[in-house]
Amino acid sequence: MSDSTTAPQNPRPRTWALSLLMFILGGCGLAYEYTFSKIASDLLGNSVQQWATMIATMLFAMGLGAELQKWVKEQRLADSLVSSQVVLAVLGGFGPLLMILAFAHLPAQYIIVQYLLALLVGTLIGFEIPLIMRLNDSTEPEMRFNLAQVLKMDYIGALIGALLWTFVMIRTLGIEHISFSLGLATLVAAALSLWMFRRRLHNPRRRLVELGFGLVAIIAGLVTGKGLILHAEQYLYRDPIVHTTTTPYQHIVLTKDRHDTLRCYINGHLQFDSNDEFIYHENLVHPAMHLAASPRSVLILGGGDGLALREVLNYPEVEQITLVDIDPEMTRLAAAHPDFVSLNGNSFANARVKIDKPAGVSAGESFTLLEENHRARPTPVSAPVTEVHILNLDAAAFVRTASGKYDVMILDFPDPSSPDLAKLYSRPFYEALRQHLNPGGILVQQAGSPIHTKEAFLCLGRTLEASSFATLPYHDNVPSFGEWGWWLAWAKDGVSPTRQASRLTSLEKLRTPTRYLTPGLVAASLEFGKNQLVTNRNDITSLTEARIFDYYLQGWRDR
Repeated sequence: MSDSTTAPQNPRPRTWALSLLMFILGGCGLAYEYTFSKIASDLLGNSVQQWATMIATMLFAMGLGAELQKWVKEQRLADSLVSSQVVLAVLGGFGPLLMILAFAHLPAQYIIVQYLLALLVGTLIGFEIPLIMRLNDSTEPEMRFNLAQVLKMDYIGALIGALLWTFVMIRTLGIEHISFSLGLATLVAAALSLWMFRRRLHNPRRRLVELGFGLVAIIAGLVTGKGLILHAEQYLYRDPIVHTTTTPYQHIVLTKDRHDTLRCYINGHLQFDSNDEFIYHENLVHPAMHLAASPRSVLILGGGDGLALREVLNYPEVEQITLVDIDPEMTRLAAAHPDFVSLNGNSFANARVKIDKPAGVSAGESFTLLEENHRARPTPVSAPVTEVHILNLDAAAFVRTASGKYDVMILDFPDPSSPDLAKLYSRPFYEALRQHLNPGGILVQQAGSPIHTKEAFLCLGRTLEASSFATLPYHDNVPSFGEWGWWLAWAKDGVSPTRQASRLTSLEKLRTPTRYLTPGLVAASLEFGKNQLVTNRNDITSLTEARIFDYYLQGWRDR
């Protein structure tokens, strides 16, 4: 006869505790996948590929974890659950640091490290749910209710975790604090598991020691995480890092050497070097400004560093500039960071700031530059000269929804190194831009290297022409990048490319002061080597076929 006062061998976990446990695990599991994918994207570029392959790898590994749990004996279920959560917390928390160190010190083996980490973390995530279902099976033996109890909150947690990661964590925390915060949340789940299934633990003291060790490691990571990541990241750059930040859109790093040379990197790729950035930006801006019939309104897409803006502000006839850059952190740096401010000529300074909300467009800040800040007119007066609207949103969204037309459009985008960037080099995007170009207006697009990525360069020109633009290519040597190219474009029913080339080659003087560019260099930039612009390709870039991206990757892969 049984003793009714004896506690049951398998006490029923409280419903609220089980729901909370699954909610935490579901949210952390998806957030780990996002964090590892973000690091891989920052290090290797090509964000679409990295996110897709990393998440797919971790999902595959979750299946491996589900397979492995069947070898865990019943008396070890609770112990295995707590131990696996502690290991997941430590490995997930320190994973980004390990990835950066591997990228710096083991470049040839980095891919192995990246996907090994993804496999391990994914396996641990997949290991947990079947164990919990087995632990819950003794008190909820009917499968449909067991599944509902366990999976319902796991999926809800995954949704909330994704939203928090996307709209809160990545916007307010560094990637190191995200990973260690997730580790801490996983340890909370481990502690909850230990309490819920305490009577089924085979060795509770060992589990407590493991939990304590994990807690010490994660807290140490939270306290020293920024310094650890910065120390690891420094191995990736020759010069000392003076600023590093991860935004929802990109990873920005500024370095500065003992000669005060400032370099800016986005996702590990050099964006400019202060020793020669003026060569690039003068070539980007001045030929287009000289060809425009009347450059009173200027649109700059990209260029959140303010360097193209610096050059445009040299033209006294410009009345309005709209600068659209997706990342508010980049425009904030350009307006506030001392090294940036020195380099871009204080482009955003001495301005009245107001919130500007054009219809249908989410706006950023509007800067009205005063006469005293306009270097082309040295006499200080208080009348407004150039109104600059700074909009932090996607360029494609701006072009689709904004009203108004422009005399000059300056496209200063990163290279088309991913499918999401390639959309900014596509026929639909250029066709939408053409609707915003005034008669006699000029568009200029940075186009990468006509030597190293020749087919991408030529594909860009073909895409512009397919979008009813007439085109004219030009190039120059930018020491930090090598041979570099640009495309000028204007409405096809306007003047001929020969006529536009003649206007540039016949320049006797430039209308604004420059550090590098001369009329002779402008004329020389129109000359290309024999067969340099010859190809047997005739395809263009569309939204569904990112041909420029394919050519870009092929060009650098063949180097």
